[in-house]
Amino acid sequence: MKRLFDFLDSVTERRVRALASTTSRRSALVKVGKVMVAGAFTLPVLPFDRTSQAFAAEGHGGGAGGKKTPTDSDCDYWRHCSVDGFLCSCCGGTATSCPPGSTSAKVTWIGTCHNPADGKDYLISYNDCCGKTSCGRCFCNTNEGDRPGYRMGVHNDVNWCMARTDSTIYHCTLSIIVGVAEK
Repeated sequence: MKRLFDFLDSVTERRVRALASTTSRRSALVKVGKVMVAGAFTLPVLPFDRTSQAFAAEGHGGGAGGKKTPTDSDCDYWRHCSVDGFLCSCCGGTATSCPPGSTSAKVTWIGTCHNPADGKDYLISYNDCCGKTSCGRCFCNTNEGDRPGYRMGVHNDVNWCMARTDSTIYHCTLSIIVGVAEK
């Protein structure tokens, strides 16, 4: 068995040395890059099954049967249309108040959300609660109306706790109604 491994080792070493002496690093990197780019374009094309997600979304997944009304601890709740973070209502607080031990950031993200119950659009202030470690429950990333991150004030993927001087640690996000949007 040792002879076999020694033989494989010497053959592999000779081939690798021959390849290294005839190929430049730059051309090797180009070939590896081509393989990676080709793989990146090929993988999203591969088929996969999403029927179980569609089945559950239609309310056929058993249980109560019909579609349940979202609460303030669900990402589908109307006022969370532009939230990016953990919902404070799942972290010991409410949709409008920070959990004990954390305080609201001074700078906020503002979004406009449509309430299907009354048909009105509301101006929502998304305040980050700071001062405790990340909650880790009820993560939502709904980006309706979000803009690219080239200007800090026009997108929601910012740690707004960075504006604080006492603690920049992010814990969760509030969704506070500021007013009714007029048309």
